[in-house]
Amino acid sequence: MAYVRTCELEMTQWAQLQVLQDPKYLEQVDQLYDDSFPMEVRQRLSEWIESIDWDSVSDDESLATIRFHDLLAQMDDQRSHFDLLQQHNLRKIKGKLQETFQEDPVHMARIISKKLKDERRILASAKSAIVEEGEATMSAMLVEKRNLDRKVKIMRDQAQMANQDMKNLEERWRTGEKELKNVTPKEVETEKMNIGRMCSELNAMRQNVVLHLTELLNVTRALLSDLISAELPEWKRRQQIACIGGPSNACLGQLQNWFTAVAETLQQVLQHLKKLQKFTFESDTVTQKKDFLEAQALELFKNLLTNALVVESQPCMPAHPQRPLVLKTGIKFTVLLRFLVKLPMLKFWLKVKAVFDKDVTDSKGFRKFNMLGTNTKVMNTEDPNGSLQAEFRDLQLKEQKVTGSRNSEASQIVTKELHSLSFESVLQLSQSGINVQLEALSLPVVVISHVNQLPGAWASILWYNMLTSEPKKLQFFQSPPAAKWSQLSEVLSWQFSSVTKRGLSNEQLGTLADLLLGPNAERNPDGLIAWSKFYKPPSANKKVNSFWLWIDGTLDLIQKHLLVLWNDGIIMGFISKERAMALLSDKCPGTFLLRFSESSKEGAITFMWIEHDLTNTPIFHSVAPYKKKDLSAVSLADSICTYKWMAADNIPYEPLTFLYPNIPKHEAFGKYYTQNFEPPEPMDMDVDNTELSGYIGKLLISVSVVHPSRLQEKLMLMSPGVFESLEQFVGPSDVDDAMNVDCQGQN
Repeated sequence: MAYVRTCELEMTQWAQLQVLQDPKYLEQVDQLYDDSFPMEVRQRLSEWIESIDWDSVSDDESLATIRFHDLLAQMDDQRSHFDLLQQHNLRKIKGKLQETFQEDPVHMARIISKKLKDERRILASAKSAIVEEGEATMSAMLVEKRNLDRKVKIMRDQAQMANQDMKNLEERWRTGEKELKNVTPKEVETEKMNIGRMCSELNAMRQNVVLHLTELLNVTRALLSDLISAELPEWKRRQQIACIGGPSNACLGQLQNWFTAVAETLQQVLQHLKKLQKFTFESDTVTQKKDFLEAQALELFKNLLTNALVVESQPCMPAHPQRPLVLKTGIKFTVLLRFLVKLPMLKFWLKVKAVFDKDVTDSKGFRKFNMLGTNTKVMNTEDPNGSLQAEFRDLQLKEQKVTGSRNSEASQIVTKELHSLSFESVLQLSQSGINVQLEALSLPVVVISHVNQLPGAWASILWYNMLTSEPKKLQFFQSPPAAKWSQLSEVLSWQFSSVTKRGLSNEQLGTLADLLLGPNAERNPDGLIAWSKFYKPPSANKKVNSFWLWIDGTLDLIQKHLLVLWNDGIIMGFISKERAMALLSDKCPGTFLLRFSESSKEGAITFMWIEHDLTNTPIFHSVAPYKKKDLSAVSLADSICTYKWMAADNIPYEPLTFLYPNIPKHEAFGKYYTQNFEPPEPMDMDVDNTELSGYIGKLLISVSVVHPSRLQEKLMLMSPGVFESLEQFVGPSDVDDAMNVDCQGQN
């Protein structure tokens, strides 16, 4: 989903912006802030900034001056809460603000007012996206968050009551001690009644403290159960989805807030129980109850801490940020950990060690690796939000060489091997009597030794994370389960939306469903696709038609050569020949559309257009697909612009007139042309020996075109009808249909 709606009545506008998931909206927020008014100030003072009517302030210079100095005072208050480095940064920011706005505070008010309005506009756009993507799902998430926030509030209210009870008990105890201290031995007998009354009062207060602490632990236990059994697994599942191209997962901060609230409450409980010790006596029922509550609180605290270490950012090679969990030997990768309990006492206390394949026992036939680099890190709070984190930046893997060479079958299962990366630590808090073993597991990774194995490895990552949430299930590909089309179609669309501005439409997905499951398969969301149908590893002995390799090659073609056209919706893309002809059949001659070739696993694009014969019967033509090498020489837009066809009288003309459904060619592609084209003149001819399969052949013809400043390379497509040599590339029966020639200009 593009946006995770939160409890808007309880959250600041800035907090709502922080849970936006769609990178498009996050980028818009990022662009709002620069050195003139840093984002750090916006974040640190979010509640105060939003409490001011900046429109009114910007109309009143004296009020603007007051608010400017209020802002500086707020920054001074914030600075006292941070370490030396953060204080230094805030001091520099304050100096910059003074330099910029000291003489013109109204300007600052106007800037803040505009930024708040722009933020509201971004939020409004994001909320509109919610409605389009599924209001029911968002409502359920909103209800769940409100429910957890309500439980946290109840827990904090109970803690406040317990705090007040303990404070009252301490004050009454001190008063009693003072009164007893002033009583002489002779007065004891006469003061027995008052002393007895005081003891009864203190005992009642002790019982009240124990009662409230018991209730507080019950509420905390229920909340902790929700966090560990539901919210944490749900966040981990959302992270899996984000790893394979789904909506980005930006909710860890909220989970950290809940974990920290529970930790702070349990800390208070343990402190109260420790204080209660001096108000109890041996064999006293309060003492017995206190010991029982202390054991419960410690157990809950340990359970919380044990589950607080998580992998915030999964292992990833920096050169391939869109494809995490695929690691190449000899290449450094990064991984980021976070401890969800944010307490000052834990800063620089946790030392984490990374271990590779710790729990792998049955590894027969699988490769083994040594992990190089710094594998231990101390968690710190260098994050701007003060989160306790540890980032490993220079880890890399080296395969352990074994005697003898593995057979070819073993070398083909590289992309089906799943490996484990775990992180271990020990947390000892002597004052609280806590000693906890911590461990966090990354999602399984695939290790490759050559970059050409990346597509296959990514196919494995997609399949695994689409179908299971068990990080220790490393034998997954011994018998990989089938996927429902409803699952796979969503994942396929994510592959495009995560690296471009467009996912796949229902019609495009329908075409892919037909290829995998047969005609009209998209109508059956429960149709099953086997792993072997989705991906087949390349083989040196035979040509392999792999659905995923075709998709991956097409996606690479888009990223490298067609990104703007794809983002702007110019390319229809995944559409069968039959469907393309049906769409064009009632269009005027020269109407064309762009579709991806289904015969090239490296990715290729072609265009189909309609003509009519003398009897007005429609005739459809498709040019031989343009591959990456073709588009590296001349862009697709330029190729379409200069596309020529030799008529029967050997006079060339442009057969392409309208982009489907009826957009004039130059209107549709004009802004993508690299230059103003002029009619080229044919020169030397060369033949591009392209495999033709139902397509019109392409001939490369060198042409020169006069440019205002210099000669430029041009592309012109001419009819091969006059070239008898074409028969050596297409059969004689095909020559009449081979109406087009792709000519690439060269100096």
